[in-house]
Amino acid sequence: MSNYQTCKDCAQPLLDDDIAIYRKLVYRAAEEFLCRDCLAKQFGCTREKIDRLIAYYRESGECTLFR
Repeated sequence: MSNYQTCKDCAQPLLDDDIAIYRKLVYRAAEEFLCRDCLAKQFGCTREKIDRLIAYYRESGECTLFR
């Protein structure tokens, strides 16, 4: 069942950017998502790195997930 409201690991409420970056980095057709903190843990990086990627994709204007 689709869950667009909470992180599948920690149950933290999700923002639109959480869903967009998960779809960009993991699986475009995903229906369950990780928050930025859990996604960073999964990739072995910091949340700040995930935030920088979000800013990059938003500023580029080419990714439809971040419009």
